[in-house]
Amino acid sequence: MHLALICPPFKSHIAVFETVGAELVRRGHRVTFVLNAGAERYVTEGFDVCAVEGTDARQMERVIDRASRPSGLLGVLRTVHDTAMLTDALCEHAPEHLRALGIDAVLGDQMEPAAGLLARHLGVPIISIACALPIERDETIPLPFLPWLYDPSPKGIRRNRGGERVSRLLLLEQNRVIRKWSRRFGLGETFHDLQSCLSDVATIAQTTVGFDFPRTSANSRLHMVGPLREEELEEEIPFDVDSGKPFVFMSLGTLQGHRASLFAAAARACRQLDVQLLVAHCGGLDREQVEALGDTWVVDFAPQRAVLARADLCITHCGMNTVMDALEFGTPLLALPIAFDQPGVSARIVHHGVGSRLSTRLATAAKMGRAIGTLLSEPGYKKRAGEIGCTISAAGGLRKAADIIEAAII
Repeated sequence: MHLALICPPFKSHIAVFETVGAELVRRGHRVTFVLNAGAERYVTEGFDVCAVEGTDARQMERVIDRASRPSGLLGVLRTVHDTAMLTDALCEHAPEHLRALGIDAVLGDQMEPAAGLLARHLGVPIISIACALPIERDETIPLPFLPWLYDPSPKGIRRNRGGERVSRLLLLEQNRVIRKWSRRFGLGETFHDLQSCLSDVATIAQTTVGFDFPRTSANSRLHMVGPLREEELEEEIPFDVDSGKPFVFMSLGTLQGHRASLFAAAARACRQLDVQLLVAHCGGLDREQVEALGDTWVVDFAPQRAVLARADLCITHCGMNTVMDALEFGTPLLALPIAFDQPGVSARIVHHGVGSRLSTRLATAAKMGRAIGTLLSEPGYKKRAGEIGCTISAAGGLRKAADIIEAAII
């Protein structure tokens, strides 16, 4: 089988699709990334890539830069505009490429509606992948980008419905593009929003039932298999960690690693608490900013899983990969959600009692210090994180995801 991998041009999403694609190749299938032109350079060498016209490298850089610096309502609308533009380009130019490639099925990111539209247009099956929180609706669960806590009461359900009404207004441009291509592809009005473009066969999500909010709507198509990653060889931590002092790891991911003020606040807090801190900024800081931190260790990248296996606390922007890695090792979390589904991930951290959260706008050194001190001193956080971690280890991960994909398309 030849599968098209269609996802947004963000490194974290591409990395997930690379992992799934590599597993499918090992099982005898062929995979080809079908991406907006300009995003092909983010794909690891060795994968086949089809760059779809309508965008270029400079435009892609601007899209990614804007996504890394969301700010207020205008920032949200700008991101919606960018994503709608990417969807429009894929729908306009990708069909001829997919036909020429002889694609048998599509693996599509939940956040790229073009995947669902193109699959239906070509009459091939689609399997959705939720690199972030799954967007399948449940009336008791707030939308993923909202920081609201779980409240299944009538009041909470009314609140969630209000959030959905606001969301529809914010996503008008994206929804117009979806409806336009649904009509042009001869699909009528069937496809009108992101939810309608999801697979009607299977969705694979990187979260687990144990970490998600309780769902009241049964959905046999939603498979929460946990992190989609390769089994890694054990790595040594290249730092001389003092076992007599608490050890904290901080990462804000590849898009938010430039936020020097948050790293600085954490560094001051850890110095005051006499806590060891490792900052991994993913290339987001320059030399001056690194030197100004004066932390125990500051690096571009660190062997994250090895570090989290040793860490007493993880300070995170609530990217799904980092959160799942931390919880698998029973490491509590201090959540600093910034954008996308990160507020929703932080709400689940609070709901399950595996950490606490701070607003990035109010995250002073003093507030971080109090939060870090509490998380390190109260053993309940670590205990509950370990319990969630057991659900991650048992969820099936990459191998189960590949089994589901094969069962759906063969």
